[in-house]
Amino acid sequence: MEVTEESATAAFRAEIGYYLAHHLDGRDAASLDDLRDRCAQVIVDALDAPAVELPTAKDAMLAALRFSAFADAAPALRALRRRGLRLVVASNWDASLAEVLERAGLGPLVDAVVSSAEVGAPKPAPELFAAALERAGVPASRALHVGDSIAGDVEGARAAGLRTVLMVRDDPLGAAVRALQGAPEGAPAVPTIGDLRELRSLV
Repeated sequence: MEVTEESATAAFRAEIGYYLAHHLDGRDAASLDDLRDRCAQVIVDALDAPAVELPTAKDAMLAALRFSAFADAAPALRALRRRGLRLVVASNWDASLAEVLERAGLGPLVDAVVSSAEVGAPKPAPELFAAALERAGVPASRALHVGDSIAGDVEGARAAGLRTVLMVRDDPLGAAVRALQGAPEGAPAVPTIGDLRELRSLV
């Protein structure tokens, strides 16, 4: 069937919304496969295309998901590893997080990966940060968390006792002001970077 760009955009927007609300369901291979079936069904329903079989929609959906690392990611991780730091990825994601990092070429550059689906709680819940600290083998006082969300990353990490850095790629100069919006009253300004290689001066 022919699908307009407008219809496809609306369908994927609906699917993304459903995924974000249910990504914790994808805690292992079997439950992730079921979640992907449900996400594909959302696309079929949004397109109002009952003639499209679910496996076809699922294949198209998965084929459209392509992840690549930012150019600064690998060099920054290599530089931090040379300093003997343990690097742990903690993200609101399903059980495929480690696989995605491998395909993006970042898997070998980190020591551990923990997803919100694996833990059963998304940022800013403390469980995800606690799991990341356990994988890193350090207390919160010796850890630095880098993320791009004020509520999930900055406030979540601070509540868990970690130092935090806000990643803002498009506007690092204006990010310092935006980083304080919605932050707890009296909270210190959060360091802001626009390139992961800037972390070398913060750790």
